[in-house]
Amino acid sequence: MQTSFTDEQLTDPRIAEANGILRKCVHCGFCTATCPTFLLLGDELDSPRGRIYLIKEMLEKGEPARPEVVKHVDRCLSCLSCMTTCPSGVNYMHLVDEARTYIEETHTRPFLDRLLRTVLSAVLPYPNRFRRSLILAKLGKPFAGVFRHIPGLKPVAAMLELGPSSLPPASAGPQPGTHPADGETRGRVAMLTGCAQSVLNPGINAATVRLLNRLGIEVIIPPRMGCCGALSHHMGKEQPAHGFARANIDAWIGELDGAGLDAIIINASGCGTTVKDYGYMLRLDPAYAEKAARTSAITKDITEYLGTLDLPPAGSVERLKVAYHSACSMQHGQQIKRQPVDLLSAAGFEVVSVPEGHICCGSAGTYNILQPDIANRLRARKVANIESTSPQVIATGNIGCMTQIAMGTEIPIIHTVELLDWATGGPKPAGLGGGAGWCRLHAICSHK
Repeated sequence: MQTSFTDEQLTDPRIAEANGILRKCVHCGFCTATCPTFLLLGDELDSPRGRIYLIKEMLEKGEPARPEVVKHVDRCLSCLSCMTTCPSGVNYMHLVDEARTYIEETHTRPFLDRLLRTVLSAVLPYPNRFRRSLILAKLGKPFAGVFRHIPGLKPVAAMLELGPSSLPPASAGPQPGTHPADGETRGRVAMLTGCAQSVLNPGINAATVRLLNRLGIEVIIPPRMGCCGALSHHMGKEQPAHGFARANIDAWIGELDGAGLDAIIINASGCGTTVKDYGYMLRLDPAYAEKAARTSAITKDITEYLGTLDLPPAGSVERLKVAYHSACSMQHGQQIKRQPVDLLSAAGFEVVSVPEGHICCGSAGTYNILQPDIANRLRARKVANIESTSPQVIATGNIGCMTQIAMGTEIPIIHTVELLDWATGGPKPAGLGGGAGWCRLHAICSHK
């Protein structure tokens, strides 16, 4: 793609980087075939190619972002399916992130939109605040239907509907500190416990620690660690996102330069994609560029790391039929495709692939709150494809996908690591032991 940035503009390293990305695009349109929003809306401006044109024009002019540009960039899920499809290697992720930062810096959003984004960025990345907000949300949940029909308040309705009816106790997950290996120590890793996940389903972190400890891996949970920064980053709030990244890097580098680390383990793929990108995010920060690059280099998804270990033979768990949903951040963001499926199969589960598995479920961080209509259509499509395989369980590696998909089906949805923990000696996942999901599982099992 031909660009027309001035020499003065190109002295800005961020513009220079965007220019390099734009010039790789050859207008082929392959990305339109796998873009969820283009698939649903049929508008060229809601495809990666269309957004690239809009971003190019916006950055070249150097003027405040126009509402039309903001609308179409906001509709992007950042699912990154286009990057998997692109034959030219266009790094759309870095380009759209730059566009979002530019929009945040130059565009004044309508009051309600601005307020909602401020609340989300002030609450979601902080587990204690998030927990308190979910407790309060239970009071407002009966009014979600009213809010859904008021212009501008649909996101509030979506936020209330996504809130769970109950929460696990705050103490249910592993606490900061050292979790020693069972028996001989074969490795040492740090683990990100996350923000939303540690509140919504701390059992995922507990299963991760149990499984790794059983395999001889010492797990460190640094006390000063926090949100990965993805939620702020994808709303264009660069400064808070970088602040979260620096805090985590400080916590991990202390361990890396101390007793050493074999890996930094992430069990939420959305977080993993962001942490693996710390080196790029902080490339212009002289105090953190090198440390960020070192951190990103040793970051691994839990299934990616487990694939390097010898897992014990599968126990006597039920051979359930599992539909594996590959989160976009897993298959497109990190290009991890086979490891989760191979691990589940080796653990004794019957794994089936989901039709249109490359299409997003509509979660995408805060997307299902900020763009509820599109997100709901994508969820319905995803659930229909999953249910077409008649699975007993759905497995995935991202808490956002778990929350989103669970709202559309009674089939229990369990994190991949919880199933692997169960198959190799751990407890049965709580999601298979009660509630509507268990009723659905029991009904399917009784007909086999």
